[in-house]
Amino acid sequence: MRTFVLDKNLKPLDPCYRARARELLHKGRAKVFKRYPFTIVLQDRTVEESTAHPHRIKIDPGSKTTGVAVVQEQTGRVTNALEISHRGEQIKGALESRRALRRGRRNRKTRYRKPRFLNRTRKNGWLPPSLESRIAHIETWVRRIRKVCPVTAISQELVRLDLQQMQNPFISPVEYQRGELFGFEVKEYLLMKWGRKCAYCSVENVPFEIEHILARSKGGSNRVSNLCLSCHSCNQAKGNKPIEEFLKKKPELLNRVLVQASSPLKDATAVNATRWELYRRLQSTGLPVEVGTGGRTKFNRKTRGIEKYHWTDATCVGESTPEKLLLKGIKPLMVKAKGHGRRQRCGTDKFGFPIRHAPSQKFFMGFQTGDLVKANVLVGKYAGTYTGRIAIRFKPSFKLTTGGKSFDVHPKYLKTIHKADGYEYAF
Repeated sequence: MRTFVLDKNLKPLDPCYRARARELLHKGRAKVFKRYPFTIVLQDRTVEESTAHPHRIKIDPGSKTTGVAVVQEQTGRVTNALEISHRGEQIKGALESRRALRRGRRNRKTRYRKPRFLNRTRKNGWLPPSLESRIAHIETWVRRIRKVCPVTAISQELVRLDLQQMQNPFISPVEYQRGELFGFEVKEYLLMKWGRKCAYCSVENVPFEIEHILARSKGGSNRVSNLCLSCHSCNQAKGNKPIEEFLKKKPELLNRVLVQASSPLKDATAVNATRWELYRRLQSTGLPVEVGTGGRTKFNRKTRGIEKYHWTDATCVGESTPEKLLLKGIKPLMVKAKGHGRRQRCGTDKFGFPIRHAPSQKFFMGFQTGDLVKANVLVGKYAGTYTGRIAIRFKPSFKLTTGGKSFDVHPKYLKTIHKADGYEYAF
């Protein structure tokens, strides 16, 4: 990982090595600007005095985790990488809980409430909150990276599954289907659908083969609903037997395979539902946006011999991927979306009756719940130095959580390291 660098006017410069950043801080030529992502400000340099090289943000959107990589265009050096964990399922669960409470309240013998009328219109491009949050997280980090790095272009994996684009007008149908990316699109789909496990024995981390549930010799087709992943031994053992015969002693496994073969991809659906809206919003940044398919991403990763992670997938998005990617020493920053606190002003019990009310004030004595702080406790049972997150109370006794334990600490012992911004960080 490299350190983001700003000049004295807060304009982005090329990221530098961490050792160089420590040297600049030690000599007093730089100061810490931000903890996550770690950024320093030079006190004696401006952009005009230094030429910044173009960088590209590469994004591999996912339903649960999105990979982001920053690549220097000229050298192929990956300077920084992120893995953003979304909270779409958490948001969906909270909305369902609220819906259940409201339905219960309406069905009880309470006062009559007139039905709402003509006030439920939705703007064009509306997305459910669980999907909107995924786009918002990516937008947020693209904006943050642009503030601290000289970014000139963006690459986005737009579709997971797509046919090869026809480049030669005289190409034959077979050549069109069996182009350079033949097999990568279908294999990627099956890897996602079957969780990168053998459908029959659940073995992982072995070479997988594409298995026809109903064999071709028995009239089976090449449709993806008739395909699954299988290890070599299971594929050979099944042969062209009907799956009912092959798994007749394992009825539960048979039922699971048949159900999973016909089930849709929930995570892939979430990505497909947001891909075009994300593309439009990235275009609104004014930077050129390159798009690529999941098959192209996997092809780039395989041909360059790179291991699969969310952030390494991001480095391989699009045709602009350099022939040689420099990944040595990269340790991605793990970013987990935690939200900015509950919007609910009134807490309820399990029956929906109010039992508490949230205070209107979010700050107290300069601190906010979720701030990352350094505590230097001088006396008492917990004397020592700690780093952790706080939950404020409206009295001089905050709750500090660190290392799996929580205790009360006075604000006079606290120093803010990183303000609460809705995310949790780790390496």
